[in-house]
Amino acid sequence: MKIEYYKEYSNFLGRDMEFKVYGHAGKPLIAVPCQGGRFYEFEDMRMLDVYAPYIEDGRVQVFTIDSLDYETLVTDGDCRARIERHENWIKYIIEEAVPRFRQINFEANGWEIKFAVTGLSLGALHAATLYFRFPDIFDGLMCLSGLYTNEYFFGDYHDDLTYMNSPQQFIRNMPDDHPYLEKYRSGRMIFCVGQGAWEIETLESTREFAKVLAEKSVGAWFDFWGGDVKHDWDWWFVQASYFLPKLI
Repeated sequence: MKIEYYKEYSNFLGRDMEFKVYGHAGKPLIAVPCQGGRFYEFEDMRMLDVYAPYIEDGRVQVFTIDSLDYETLVTDGDCRARIERHENWIKYIIEEAVPRFRQINFEANGWEIKFAVTGLSLGALHAATLYFRFPDIFDGLMCLSGLYTNEYFFGDYHDDLTYMNSPQQFIRNMPDDHPYLEKYRSGRMIFCVGQGAWEIETLESTREFAKVLAEKSVGAWFDFWGGDVKHDWDWWFVQASYFLPKLI
């Protein structure tokens, strides 16, 4: 398997950001790590083993990135400063990382392909935010054990940026003729959550988000697994193995 490591400066974040690329060709897929995770989580936690057959046969090229969760959502301090930092991370992904990834993927394939994005746990919120805010870039989404509102991290604090980064809120308020809704309908979206240990908040949020999309006539696959299915890597391996070929 072809694996490449990069460390490049981000003007939006004022620091070097690291990422890895797995594969020689295929649909570009951005993998967002779990809460506070790093770009190497995908490999260290052995999720790479699940993706390996699809990477090696050229069906998918995976780009793994860093989060800034411990500076943004999962920290104390001024809420406005935290969400501004988070928005700068979003800008880094969209305006710096994605163009770089697109260049790498174009050189691999010889043509331009829309991205898919996936995330686990808190990474699912980030993946969903990227997908629903930027449907011209993304046409595939796989979220496992996710939250779809950032109210869990900001409580009663609300402003324009918390709203923009909370898909459950901004999609609920979209007018029925919003052009993004048709773009969502042409994409492929998969949401899965267990009903076992440590899935109380994620189960609640996933059910609510399913209602929001249904109210907007946006078709998505919501799969609710059983009471033995925990918020843990052992089950994410199983879920990713099941859903990945259906995504790509």
